[in-house]
Amino acid sequence: MLGAVLAAVLAVPALAGCTGSVPPQAEGAGKGVIGGAQPETTTATPAAVQLKTDSPRESPGVVAAGGPGAPYNYGPTLMADGATNRMWWCSQYPGSPPPGDDILYAESASLDGPFTGPGGSVPPAVLSGNPGQFDGVHACDPSVIRVDGTYYQYYTGAAGDHALGNSIGLATSTDGITWQRANGGRPIVDPAHDTHRENLYGAGQPAAVYLDGWFYLMFTDTTGLAAGWNGAGQFVLRSKDPAFGSGVEALGEAGFAAVAGTNAPRTKSLVDAFSADLMWIDALNAWAIAHETADGTTITFWDRDFLRAPFQPLLIPGVWREGPGLVRRPDGHAPVSAKDPCGRVPLDVVRATVTGEAGAPTDLRRFGLDIVGVNACADPQRALTVLDGFAMPSPVRTMDLVVSGQVVRIDRRSVAQELAGHVLDTRLDVLNQFPVAARLESGTRALQATGLGVGFLLDDGRLYPVRRAEAVIANGSSTEDVTPAQWRGYPAGPALG
Repeated sequence: MLGAVLAAVLAVPALAGCTGSVPPQAEGAGKGVIGGAQPETTTATPAAVQLKTDSPRESPGVVAAGGPGAPYNYGPTLMADGATNRMWWCSQYPGSPPPGDDILYAESASLDGPFTGPGGSVPPAVLSGNPGQFDGVHACDPSVIRVDGTYYQYYTGAAGDHALGNSIGLATSTDGITWQRANGGRPIVDPAHDTHRENLYGAGQPAAVYLDGWFYLMFTDTTGLAAGWNGAGQFVLRSKDPAFGSGVEALGEAGFAAVAGTNAPRTKSLVDAFSADLMWIDALNAWAIAHETADGTTITFWDRDFLRAPFQPLLIPGVWREGPGLVRRPDGHAPVSAKDPCGRVPLDVVRATVTGEAGAPTDLRRFGLDIVGVNACADPQRALTVLDGFAMPSPVRTMDLVVSGQVVRIDRRSVAQELAGHVLDTRLDVLNQFPVAARLESGTRALQATGLGVGFLLDDGRLYPVRRAEAVIANGSSTEDVTPAQWRGYPAGPALG
């Protein structure tokens, strides 16, 4: 969502929705500098590593679109969720009141699409304007993550086409389709009003990631002190509260520091861009920011504290008009290569590629490449993170599953296949350095409590919740009903599957 208030700045005819103007980054396509006075606000240090890449790719055509009457499609957020790829993006349905931007949802087994609504239906509008509130007309620019079974959707909302009227809201869901607004329907981030420029957009275009107990939120704020001359810039807040109502820290030149609220002065911009996306890459121990530059999507890297650039930027080439949305895991981390988890990192983005008849970006397509030669498992502790969800043969003809930094030994391969995201046929030597935390033997006792699901009670005395009930059947286990109080009385192990 980029707000019709930009129309005066960009001299583009207005539409009915909050895309009342062409997004500013689309105006920069092919012109080199996309944001402020410099293409990027950070330069790699002399010690920055030049990464190697291969497997360039792009979809043969459009991967997702709204149903009849949708005039534009842009601003996607993507979640690689097991065998399903899920996407939310900004569009507008004439029959979805109020008459403004809507957030659509679709899913596909392939990143090349087609992305459709559940069951092959037309992608539904899952979040629209909330009349009378800050997002009364427009809901756009989604960023969706899932933490402990809850979906968090950060989005841009606006009550109309008012100057500096854009703010960031939050909605939650248990399925990614039916959403409830959080924080009483009020915004969680407003413009800081450090300074006012010709660009009267305000605050929006969020990108969220969950890392080590922290919710990180990157976003645009054209009133931010460190934004470029035209309002371009990307700022970061973090909090252990997903609604950012307490314990908020803001990124400044010296790192993160506690602030009184989310409208604290924006003193450090990470990249000179609009509509960027953020991802944590465990294999590189680094942040990646995807933003559009002259020849495609540039990936800029930062260390954990956003203080230095450990790697030279990469380019995913190709045509673009707005975006991009990185393909990420549910927590906002980079996907892991199923065949070479220690040595290869897939990078894929979806972005709008043309300006449609409505004068706004549309035609979402996928572009990507792989980072290779990473050697992520050279560090044993990082290996446990990278290999999370992988199962592989054990030295004693069983299977070892890595889950939440621990190794769980599983007697039956069929059960490991149900519980693992990926199964390797060959054991990786790095796993020999870690003890087995618990063992799942055939017929292990399984407990079930109303509202809490089912779990295995393993030999370490902990109760391990199981996301796929098929694993209980495959293990030959009988299920015993217990009360929620009894369930909670057992020490909790990490969720399996």
